[in-house]
Amino acid sequence: MIELESVSKKFGTTIALHETDLSIDAGKTTVLIGSSGCGKSTILRLIIGLLEPTTGTIRIEGQRVSATSVLALRRRIGYVIQEGGLFAHLTAAQNVLLMAKHLKRPVAQMETRLRELCQLTHFPENGLQRYPVELSGGQRQRVSLMRALMLEPGVLLLDEPFGALDPMVRARLQEELKEIFERLRQTTVLVTHDMAEAAFLADRIVLLNEGRIVQSGTLDDLRSRPASPFVREFLNAQRVLATA
Repeated sequence: MIELESVSKKFGTTIALHETDLSIDAGKTTVLIGSSGCGKSTILRLIIGLLEPTTGTIRIEGQRVSATSVLALRRRIGYVIQEGGLFAHLTAAQNVLLMAKHLKRPVAQMETRLRELCQLTHFPENGLQRYPVELSGGQRQRVSLMRALMLEPGVLLLDEPFGALDPMVRARLQEELKEIFERLRQTTVLVTHDMAEAAFLADRIVLLNEGRIVQSGTLDDLRSRPASPFVREFLNAQRVLATA
């Protein structure tokens, strides 16, 4: 579904991502994980075209991400950021429907899709007319997810979507998100620094360090066959998983 070939990114003299090759399978959940500044969010922003690679090529379903293709490609990609990124002056419904209205989708189609998404994300329909400030953190993330799924994208990108939530809300949303992944068989790339979250949600975990991929596979692969001392150290820092 997504291919990165020799992709790198520099900001001035700072290397955010060294030359990287990465293939992301269709219908699977791939989790990018690592310490702050390791390059995981940079990869996400390169895929969606918010950043241009310094070197290399990115393709989505065989189509190269470029200045001429990026706007059309973005309509096939759902994107969720930390804390939701909702527009404060729009209601929940207006946030979800924003791009669909811009594309002049039929009203009846939009209303049907909105009801489907409320059921899918367990968001109460009576909350659709509330503004983000009137919603809980968990509800705001559900609205952000509905907005990302509104156009039935082929790819879903999530950048630490639960990072600002308390542990109980986070756990509940993780369970709901896993259920959504299993129902939709969505091609998903999720960024997190939490290995427990990665292990719970991922079909494949990609661990990065200092702008490089150091190992990919399942949690068991990383735990039983660490490719470097860093992999072992990273797992040991998340003690529950390291000894589970």
